Amino acid sequence: MTEKEKASAGLLYDANYDETLMQERIRCKDLCMDYNQLRFSQFEEQKALIKKLLGKVSEGFYITPPFWCDYGYNIEIGKNFYTNHNCVILDAAKVQFGDNVFIGPNCIFSTSGHPIDSARRNQGLEYAYPLTVGNDVWFGANVTVLPGVSIGDNVVIGAGSVVTKDIPSGVIAVGNPCRILREITPEDAVKYKTRQP
Repeated sequence: MTEKEKASAGLLYDANYDETLMQERIRCKDLCMDYNQLRFSQFEEQKALIKKLLGKVSEGFYITPPFWCDYGYNIEIGKNFYTNHNCVILDAAKVQFGDNVFIGPNCIFSTSGHPIDSARRNQGLEYAYPLTVGNDVWFGANVTVLPGVSIGDNVVIGAGSVVTKDIPSGVIAVGNPCRILREITPEDAVKYKTRQP
């Protein structure tokens, strides 16, 4: 079994010294660097690079530079996907985003983790567990989502949260560790002003 196959199976694998994975990360980081060096107005060039970098893209996406990921091919984004500045996706395992996902600045989505045991960690071993995000999800600024988490549809994750466990659909969740604050209700649709008095 290759190190890449071990990663896909959720087993400990050699992330640091395996030549194949190292070369794939170098290719990905070079593409990210190219993307991050484009001028803000170079929309067509940006789209072309993201389509080359990510595993699956849908219509209506925009990723505000700078953006970084590890492999790129494990990331799938739905329609109307948006990230603000400094999004990092550590995609040693599959990362799937649904439609209408909005990500605030400085957010991290990490499939990667390291053993608590220092002897294994020092050997360069790590694990990778997939992340899934449903439709109509908004992440506030500075959110971190940890390996193996699944987030349902119609969810708001409050700024600064660290998401360590699954979050069901239809809720606002906040904190470190992230916990459900309350359900999203019909009253939330009329909470904000839509015109001047």
